Amino acid sequence: MKFRTSRWNTLRNQMLVGFLFVMIIILFVVGIFTFDSVSGLLKNNAEKHIQQTAIQANGRLEAVLNQIDSLTTQVATNPYVQQLLLNEKNGKEATFYERQGLLASIKIVQSYADGITSVEMYSSENRRLYPLDGSSLDKKISSDWIMKAKAAKGRMVWVGIDPLEPNTLLAIRSISLMDQWFMSGGYLLVRMDRDAFKVNDSLAGESGSETMLVVGRNYSLITKSDDRVPAGAIKTLIQSSEPIVTIGKEKFMLVKQQSEVTGWTLLILTPVSAITDGISVLRTTILLSAGIGTLLFIVLSFLMSTLITRPIFKLIKTMRGARLGGLKPTKQISSTIEINELNHTYNQMVEHMNELIELVYEKEIIQSRTELKALQAQIHPHFLFNTLEALYWSLQEKQEEELAEFVIAMSDLFRYTITGPNKSEWVMLRDELEHVERYLLIMKMRLGERLTWSITSSPDYAFLQMPKLLIQPLVENAILHGVEGKIGPGEVSVHTSLSEDQTHLIVTVKDDGKGMDEETLRTIVTALDTGKVPSSKGSGMGICNVQQRLKLYYGGSEREQPGLSIRSGENEGTAVSLMIPIHKGED
Repeated sequence: MKFRTSRWNTLRNQMLVGFLFVMIIILFVVGIFTFDSVSGLLKNNAEKHIQQTAIQANGRLEAVLNQIDSLTTQVATNPYVQQLLLNEKNGKEATFYERQGLLASIKIVQSYADGITSVEMYSSENRRLYPLDGSSLDKKISSDWIMKAKAAKGRMVWVGIDPLEPNTLLAIRSISLMDQWFMSGGYLLVRMDRDAFKVNDSLAGESGSETMLVVGRNYSLITKSDDRVPAGAIKTLIQSSEPIVTIGKEKFMLVKQQSEVTGWTLLILTPVSAITDGISVLRTTILLSAGIGTLLFIVLSFLMSTLITRPIFKLIKTMRGARLGGLKPTKQISSTIEINELNHTYNQMVEHMNELIELVYEKEIIQSRTELKALQAQIHPHFLFNTLEALYWSLQEKQEEELAEFVIAMSDLFRYTITGPNKSEWVMLRDELEHVERYLLIMKMRLGERLTWSITSSPDYAFLQMPKLLIQPLVENAILHGVEGKIGPGEVSVHTSLSEDQTHLIVTVKDDGKGMDEETLRTIVTALDTGKVPSSKGSGMGICNVQQRLKLYYGGSEREQPGLSIRSGENEGTAVSLMIPIHKGED
């Protein structure tokens, strides 16, 4: 398994996977953005088109209704009609010839309006004046509609479907007498063929996929463009507030437009599938483009990675040959500046190593014992880390998660604390605070719930340079003399900040223990000032050690003079502040 992993973990494969991963992310983001934008645009355009169709269709229907209203107004205001109805109102019934004279006025409505089957005129007493038969108005229409027409004061009232003739629509208006303070003098009853309101193809959309219905006030169907919507679903559609409705197994986008003239409602239902046809084509196009783009990118990435890594593989082969047959310089194998520089560096390394081999060979016997002692003195404690690693996996197998976590923390603490020959004494503030966190975690194993802590530091200070192991002794003192000497739980806090002139980093370690009396505090402050480290336990040995290390690291420059201060009081806890000059990068 290790061989397979190393075999596939090559620079070329990593470049190929990296290029492919970046390309997939870019295509994915661009594809989603494009699909979302275009599909949203298609849906919005479809909704606007349907809404415009509804407005246009409703406008055409109202144009027909307004025409009828205008023509019937001419009849109602005709002087002959006004005089005849006024005579009827005053008790003088119209003669046969007078009633026959109404034909010229009423004929205007039927001549200029399409779909009107008849126009009837009645007196205020519901007696029919035209046509010439003896029927009464209350036998043609309910008294409720008569009262509504009277209350409308001359405006057209659209009744809807005639219950006596289902293929006919009724409309009624009261005729106001202008010479009698606009009192109701009679009525006009208009009958229209339902086919006059039938929605034609020009209103049902360019594709013919839309279904249009005109519904009356009492959910009665006035007309419809096709039979896809059952009559039982009309009431549900009128009451629905959702833009998408389901009829049977098909989903429709619903647009409603109510007529201000009649109070009727125009419904337009467009299949969702007709709207999303363009989106499906868009999705297919994007997927196809992404597939072709991915294939082309894989080929180009493979060619590019091969072009870059082939000279490196040749150099690796040359180095392997040199390892087996002795250190020999390599020849020019590439025309690129970077590979030539790598070859030149390798040749210099071979030359220097050959010189060192000769030097070591000549001094091998003389230096053998010295080297052995040096190696014994500088043995890197890998055995300790390996042992802790084995202990960690053993605890993991036994499901001792908490102990395993402490073992790892201890291993990391040792790796940080033990300084090898190649490790610097300077670390970043971030690393020092992580070390303090591991130390507190190990201490919590011993103290349990008695120990809590908090570490606050701005991310801006994370890369500031400082000597290693300056904060941990202060935290150790806070636990030893603060938390352990306190009855009940205790807390240790570590806080970092900058001085007012932004030239020094201030690290404050505080505990909420019993604190120190004035004599003990004075003893520690005196030891810090004189540099004499006390030998008794609890008298500030760790703090004095930090003070001496600060002087050794930073020298005696007044600008970079470090500082260590202590604040404490009985039952108030202890706070130790460490102030060191700011070093950034490789200062």
